[in-house]
Parts: sequence; structure tokens; C-alpha cells
Amino acid sequence: MPRPFSPKVVTANDLIEGDVIYMARNGSWVREMCMAWLIEDEAEANTQLARATDEPGVAVGPYLADAAAGPTGPIPTHFREAFRATGPSNRFHGKQTQQSAPEAVANV
Repeated sequence: MPRPFSPKVVTANDLIEGDVIYMARNGSWVREMCMAWLIEDEAEANTQLARATDEPGVAVGPYLADAAAGPTGPIPTHFREAFRATGPSNRFHGKQTQQSAPEAVANV
């Protein structure tokens, strides 16, 4: 029996800068997961993933990542996505310095 669909965000890496990016509801790309579109319909998620795949000049390696509704927007439900959302791990800079506290990770 297949697993039931769980909410997803479309994520990829920015072609030029390499940053983790997320698809917003208007189809643009944002750098913060809390601004991403939390897609709760499987058919819509697949449609948006196909749309992201058609943007090779912007997004590299798009895929659907599990997420949950948080107080300010989507939050990751898997440690890998929580790790990606904080930015590079080689030194404390970028997204890591902009957050006052680590994002909560649901169901990890």
C-alpha cells in the first residue's frame, strides 16, 4: 500500500550562486523555506516540480521535500532539509547569522 501524500515544497539550488532555493506560490524562487509554497495536493506538487524542471537556467536539481505548516510558514520535517535550510556549514555566515534561533524541525 502506498504511503499517503504529505505536504511538500519544491526545492533546488540556484544555478549561479548555489544557494538553496524554494518555489513560492507565485512561481518565483525564494531563499527562505518559510516563504515557500506548502503544496498539499499531490497532483499540484507534481505539476510544480515539472515546472521547476523546465527552468534549467535558474534551478538545478529540483525535487519535492517533505514539509509541515509552521507558525511562520513551511518548516522541514527531515534533518536533511533542516540542514539545507540553514545554509553552508563550513563557517558561520549568510543565513546562519540572520536567524536568531534555529528553525524547528517537525517530526524528526
